[in-house]
Amino acid sequence: MVGAVNEKVARYLGEPNPKLIRSQRKMMKFLKGAYAAGIPGMMAKPSTDLLANAGGYSFHYGCPNPEMRDIASWVLTSGEQKPRRIAKLIPALWKRHGQEDLVLTGLLLANMSEEDLGESPWIALIHLLGDQEPLGALLEIGEELLRGGHEVPDDKWLLAMATQSELWHQVAVLFLSLRKEGLGEIRSMVATAPAGGELFERIRNRLLSAEN
Repeated sequence: MVGAVNEKVARYLGEPNPKLIRSQRKMMKFLKGAYAAGIPGMMAKPSTDLLANAGGYSFHYGCPNPEMRDIASWVLTSGEQKPRRIAKLIPALWKRHGQEDLVLTGLLLANMSEEDLGESPWIALIHLLGDQEPLGALLEIGEELLRGGHEVPDDKWLLAMATQSELWHQVAVLFLSLRKEGLGEIRSMVATAPAGGELFERIRNRLLSAEN
């Protein structure tokens, strides 16, 4: 099944296409088709509808992670001569806010340089945030940035971020949870963060209990 899905996605993507990436509108439509090509089977459809409603996404096709990585690689290769075009695609993906769009955003941010993005991928990410975001998706993106070799920002940066809004405060705690060292002087930022859902409180409690 996995091999068949990979073959289907590969056929849909074809060779890298620098011309296609010039048009953001065409690229956005093309990427939806790529997500759809990666769906394992029709049985996934009912659960993806529920996930879209529960996760704050505009849609969720159910395209698996290996296929999403293939799609991200295709985008990066297609735009390797003009990386700013990829950078400009990222806000459009986030604004559309499909589940796969957010996954693809994380993969692109993790595999682009600060020079290509015009800023740190962490800064690029927080500038995308709206009033409400699915924290699980943000945590996965943060983990992807780490895998891409982008270290979590320092305490000063996180503390400054936490003062900007309640959401940014919670996201700063998520980012902090990705680091290996103890909390130290930044413990108060974790303790005073606004109350969140089950995932957020589980992360907060783990961080605080590790210090005791």
